[in-house]
Amino acid sequence: MTTQPLSALTMLLSRHTRRRAFISLLGGAVAAAWPLTARAQQMAKVYRIGMLETTSAAQNAANLAAFRQGLQQLGYVEGHNLTIEYRSADGRAERFPELARELVALKIEVIVTRGTPAAQAAKNVTSTVPVVMAAIGSPVQTGVVAGLAHPGGNITGLSAIVSDLGQRIIDLAMRHRLPAIYASREFVDVGGLITYGVSYPDLYHRAATYVDKILKGAKPGDLPVEQPTKLELVINRKTAEVLGLDVPATLLGRADEVIE
Repeated sequence: MTTQPLSALTMLLSRHTRRRAFISLLGGAVAAAWPLTARAQQMAKVYRIGMLETTSAAQNAANLAAFRQGLQQLGYVEGHNLTIEYRSADGRAERFPELARELVALKIEVIVTRGTPAAQAAKNVTSTVPVVMAAIGSPVQTGVVAGLAHPGGNITGLSAIVSDLGQRIIDLAMRHRLPAIYASREFVDVGGLITYGVSYPDLYHRAATYVDKILKGAKPGDLPVEQPTKLELVINRKTAEVLGLDVPATLLGRADEVIE
């Protein structure tokens, strides 16, 4: 007579035990997944970086590619957790203040600049948004930073040890058939004869480390301004032929690159 009630009670207790076990298992799974969810939300943050440049992205392709590569190696990928707002003054330095204000209005985390006019414009427009100089000729002499070891303020980056050169030197040299040596390879890429100077792609690649440190909380004023560690010799042999010059084989042999 008591078998049926006992069986029913046993079945009920068994169901209750299984339910508790399921709830415990589900709770454990949720708890285990929580750190992963929190991490995913953290990684989902999209950082916005502004670039204040003299030339278009197409003309600045090699440097921009090096900068992107440096960022990617540090875990920043465009379209995933990074957006780059590129602004070019198109050779007109008077446009830099307007472009700098435009970038600040976009709530970007860091402004990356090249050259003295761009850095000065960024400095005049904001004292709070961090500025990373991908390259600048004389940051201390021009008053952009207080010193190389302790730049202070909101600006740091890399010095190119050269003064800014004006976008018409090549035309003048070619018109008067004068051999000329330039400070950066961009001149040689568009017809200049020889460049011996800093590797700007290398500077841009290194600039990515500054951006990374700042995004992780470092203060620009505490990061020393670094100087170039890589120089390159590039020769445009086609231009040499146009100018009627015979480049010595020993010089060609020492070049990092010869444009044929």
